[in-house]
Amino acid sequence: MDSENLLGRFLRARRELVRPEDVGLPPGVRRRVAGLRREEVAMLAGVSSDYYVRLEQGRERHPSAQVVDALARVLGLEEDAVAHLHQLARPAPARRRKGGVYGERVSPVLLRMMEGWHQTPAVVLGRCLTVLAHNALGRALFEGHTYSGDLLRLVFLDPDAKEFYPEWERVAVSSVAGLRAAVGTGYDDPQLIEVVGELSLRSAEFRRFWARHDVCQKARETKVFRHPVVGELTLDYESLTVNGAPGQQLVVYQAVSGSPSEHALSLLGSLAAEGVPAAVRQGVRRPE
Repeated sequence: MDSENLLGRFLRARRELVRPEDVGLPPGVRRRVAGLRREEVAMLAGVSSDYYVRLEQGRERHPSAQVVDALARVLGLEEDAVAHLHQLARPAPARRRKGGVYGERVSPVLLRMMEGWHQTPAVVLGRCLTVLAHNALGRALFEGHTYSGDLLRLVFLDPDAKEFYPEWERVAVSSVAGLRAAVGTGYDDPQLIEVVGELSLRSAEFRRFWARHDVCQKARETKVFRHPVVGELTLDYESLTVNGAPGQQLVVYQAVSGSPSEHALSLLGSLAAEGVPAAVRQGVRRPE
């Protein structure tokens, strides 16, 4: 993956997503570019057109914090994307990751803690959204797919993805934005290169979302699943960083108390104790 001119590519991608009317400009009828023109961004941000062109072309790579904030305002960036833009403009020195990108190990203490959560699905994700660990209910929630152990490949490559995720496009956009937020400016990460390369070749939808340069950390959201055993589940999740292991996220799911999803999750927990794969083969379904 080409890691050169990250700032310029980000600015261009985000510029192309802004409609003129979003920033008070007339839409025009003979616009030959998607989104805003370079000179329009420069004018609205209060910088010269030549300076902005140099930013996009990579001939100027370190704009001031004031210029970055002005560009973020014009481009309508949200908090995570603004932080990412500042990071691109002033990248921190690369830190050597212990054990390499493929040596992501989960704390035994965290594993024991998760196993005690019998009514709460929990998974630990790595930087590229691979599942590093799960408790029994977390395994049961995602089990049975071709890519159950890799949530990014599950979304874009698994044949069951759009059945499993009824709100598939929202999940897909969120997953790609979360990947960009997780890797920051670490585009030389071998695992990221492998994942993005494979998905770009095999999924036109991934290529489209990746080209948008959306950035949004996984934090909290409500997600709908259509589980093959217990039916539809509406779960809230909270994503927590693991301070002792930079790059890891602990994602914990919960159903609203007294809801049909809570009852379905309880059934899934019971089946998990017996072995979900066997339950799937026997066609066990949630009672209507």
